[in-house]
Amino acid sequence: MTSDGGIKIPSRLPLLLSHEGVLLPGSTVRFSVDSPRNMQLVSQRLLRGTSLKSTIIGVIPNTRDPEHDTDDLPTLHKIGTAGIAVQVVGSNWPKPHYSLLITGLCRFRVSSLLKERPFVLAEVEQLDKLDQYTTPATEGAAAEDEELGELSKKFYQAAVQLLGMLDMSVPVVAKFRRLLDSLPRETLPDVVASMIRTSNKEKLQVLDAVSLEERFKKALPMLTKQIEGLKLLQKTRKMNPDNEKRVTNKRYCPPFVGISFISSVFRLKKMPQSMPEYALTRNYLDLMVELPWSKSTKDCLDIRAARTLLDNDHYAMDKLKRRVLEYLAVRQLKTSLKGPILCFVGPPGVGKTSVGRSIARTLGREFHRIALGGVCDQSDIRGHRRTYVGSMPGRIINGLKTVGVNNPVFLLDEVDKLGKSLQGDPAAALLEVLDPEQNHSFTDHYLNVAFDLSQVLFIATANTTATIPPALLDRMEVLQVPGYTQEERVEIAHRHLIPNQLEQHGLTPQQLHIPQETTQDIISRYTREAGVRSLERKIGAICRAVAVKVAEGHRKKEKHSTRKLKQHISEDKSTICRNDCNYPAAPPEMPIVIDHIALKDILGPPLFEMEVSERLTLPGVALGLAWTPLGGEIMFVEASRMEGDGQLTLTGQLGDVMKESAHLAISWLRTNAKTYQLTNMVGSPDPLEGTDIHLHFPAGAVTKDGPSAGVTIVTCLASLFSGQLVRSDVAMTGEITLRGLVLPVGGIKDKVLAAHRAGVKRVILPKRNEKDLEELPANVHVDLDFVLAGNLDEVLNAAFDGGFPGTASTLTHPQLTSKL
Repeated sequence: MTSDGGIKIPSRLPLLLSHEGVLLPGSTVRFSVDSPRNMQLVSQRLLRGTSLKSTIIGVIPNTRDPEHDTDDLPTLHKIGTAGIAVQVVGSNWPKPHYSLLITGLCRFRVSSLLKERPFVLAEVEQLDKLDQYTTPATEGAAAEDEELGELSKKFYQAAVQLLGMLDMSVPVVAKFRRLLDSLPRETLPDVVASMIRTSNKEKLQVLDAVSLEERFKKALPMLTKQIEGLKLLQKTRKMNPDNEKRVTNKRYCPPFVGISFISSVFRLKKMPQSMPEYALTRNYLDLMVELPWSKSTKDCLDIRAARTLLDNDHYAMDKLKRRVLEYLAVRQLKTSLKGPILCFVGPPGVGKTSVGRSIARTLGREFHRIALGGVCDQSDIRGHRRTYVGSMPGRIINGLKTVGVNNPVFLLDEVDKLGKSLQGDPAAALLEVLDPEQNHSFTDHYLNVAFDLSQVLFIATANTTATIPPALLDRMEVLQVPGYTQEERVEIAHRHLIPNQLEQHGLTPQQLHIPQETTQDIISRYTREAGVRSLERKIGAICRAVAVKVAEGHRKKEKHSTRKLKQHISEDKSTICRNDCNYPAAPPEMPIVIDHIALKDILGPPLFEMEVSERLTLPGVALGLAWTPLGGEIMFVEASRMEGDGQLTLTGQLGDVMKESAHLAISWLRTNAKTYQLTNMVGSPDPLEGTDIHLHFPAGAVTKDGPSAGVTIVTCLASLFSGQLVRSDVAMTGEITLRGLVLPVGGIKDKVLAAHRAGVKRVILPKRNEKDLEELPANVHVDLDFVLAGNLDEVLNAAFDGGFPGTASTLTHPQLTSKL
C-alpha cells in the first residue's frame, strides 16, 4: 500500500504469456491457461498465495502459438499490464487447463528477466499511477494543457455519441454507460478501447502508448471507426418511407398485399434488433418491395420480324416455328391471352432452350431459365415457410425478383427430370404454376400472399413425356422437336456452328475452311446423334488443331522476317548463303482446308461405320428401329437355335413389354408354321419341337423396352426357321398382335431419320402410321422406300427378296411422295 491509499505493484512480477488477447488497464478479461509455464504460474503462485500481493501478476502479449510452446522463451513484449486475478477456475476436459479472470491495474515495463522456469519472473518498472483508475470523476484531475484537454473533450463526445447509437437494454452497453459517468476522462482510452470491437493489434497500439496524449490519439480513430460502422449499418437497415408508400399504393400492388406489408412493418418496429425474427422480417419486407407487382414490359410484336428472327436463329424445325408464330399472332391480336403452356419435347441438342430464348427476344421480354433437373423438394417451387430457419422464397418468386418484371419468359428446363422425395413432389407443386386457370393467384409459402403469374409466358422442355406425371402433362401443350436429317445438320453446321466456333477460337474464314464433304464425313462417321452438340464439339476440336498451326505459323513468320532483315544489312555474302540454308519453314498457306486425311489426323479413326449390310449376311438377323430420349436408333435382333426341349432364351437387358413381344412372335410363328413352310432342325412342323431358341439384342449394357420391336422379332425368327436372308437394306418397326396384325407405334420421324443416317433404303412401317410420314423432309421421301403393312404377311413379303414362302405374291411398293 502507498501512503495515499493506492496500490503499488511489486517490483518483481510473475508473467502470464497471453496469446489470445490484450489486457488494458481498467478492463477485465478472461484468459485460458494451458501452456506449461502459465500452468505452473497458476498452480504455484495463484493457488498457493493468500495475500493480495500474491494475486497480482503481469500479463504480456505473446504471438507464439501455445501448441508449439518449447523450452526456448520467446522474445517478450516490453510493455505489459499488471492485473489482479479475481477468479481462478480449473478443468480437466478436454485437457487440463485453467481459466483466469483478470482485472488490469496499470502498465509496466520489463527491466530484466530473473528466471524462466517453472514460470517467468521479471523485474518490472511501474508506468501508470493506480489512483487515476479509482478516483471519481467529480474530484477532477490536474490542469492539463490545451491540446490534451481538447483531445479529452473530443474523445468523451465521441463515446457519448457511440452510446446513443447502441441499445441500452444490452448489459454491456449499460455497463459502458455507468463507466462513462463514473470514471475520469483520462482513463477512458484504455476502457473504451477494451470494450469496442477492435483487433488485438489495435489494442496493442493503445497499450504501447505510455503518454496520455499519445493514448488519446491512438484510441480516438478506433472509436470514430466504430461510430461510422454503426452509421452505415443503421443506414442500410433504415426503412425507406417512399418504399412504404409505394407498396401501400393500389396501383403498385393489390390491397391485400399492402395490408400484409403494413402489419409486418408495425411488427418490425416493435422488435428489438437483437431478436432473430428481426432479420427474418426485414428480409421479408425487402422482398415485398423488390417484387414487380405491377411493373411489366410492353410487347413489341411484329410477325414478319419474328419470322425472320426465328429463321435466322434456327434452321429447319418448321412445325415448331409455325406454332410459335401462331402464338405470337394471337398475342398481337389479343393481349390478354391466357397461356398456353408450351412444352418442347425432343432429344438433346436440337435447340429447345435456344428457341425459348428467341421467343423472349421476339417479344422484347426478359428471359429467365429455371433448371429443374434433379429438383426433389417442393420448397424449391413453392418456397419455405417463414417459421423455418434459413427460409427463402421458391424459384418462381426468386426469378421474378431477378428479372424485375411480372411478364417475363420463364423456361422450365428438363421438366421430365423432376425427382420425388420425403420433402414432397415438386411436379405436383408445378400444377398451380402451369395452370392458366389457377396461376393468377399463385401463393408462395415464404411470401404468403397471392402473386399473379398469368402474364408470365412459361415454356417447358423435356426429352420424353414418359416420366412427366399425367396431371402435369395435361396442363401443357406438347410440341415434338425431332432430330435433324444429315442435310439439315450440314446446313446448321455451315450457318451457325462453324462461324461460332471460329469466333470462339480466334480464327477467321480466311484461315480455316471446312468443305461440305468434310462436314458430311464428320456427321456420318464421327457423330451419331439426333441433335448437333457432338458435331459442334468435333468442329471445336478441328478449330483447336488449326489454331495451333496458325499460332506456330505467326511465330515462324516473325523469325523469317527477322532473318531477312539481317540478310539485308549483312555485307558478308558467304554468311548470307549459309544463313539461307537455316531458314525456318515458311508459314502454312491460308486458308487451311480440312480434307478426309486431315480429318483423320485430328479426330482419329472413325467412330462409326456403315455396318448394316455386314451384319445381315446370315439367317436369323433383322434390323429394327427404336426410339430413345436421345433420338432414334437402329437396333439389330439376332436369333440362333440348337437342339433342346423348346426353351426360349432372351438376352440384352429387355423389359417386360419386349419379352412379351418375343413370346407373341413365337406363338404366331408356331401357329402359322405350315402356312409359311417353317420346320425345326429335324423336319417337324412345330418349329420349337426338339429345338431351343436364343434371341439376343446387341448392346447388352443398354436397357431396352417397348412394343415396337414385335415385327422385327417375327422377321428375325422367320429368317432363322426358313434359312432365308433378310434384305440388308430393310429396317422395320411396329407392334404385333397374336392374330398377326401390325399396330401403330410412336416416334416415327426419329426412327426414320435413324434409318436414313444408317443408309437403309426400305423402311417397313405400320399402315396406321402413314399420317406421320407427312412430317418427314422431302429428301428423306426421295431416298427411302416406305412399305406400309397392316399385317405380318405384308411385313414378311417386303422383308425378303422375292417375297416369303406362303405369303401373297410379291408386291410392288410404289415410292410415296410428300403432299406438302
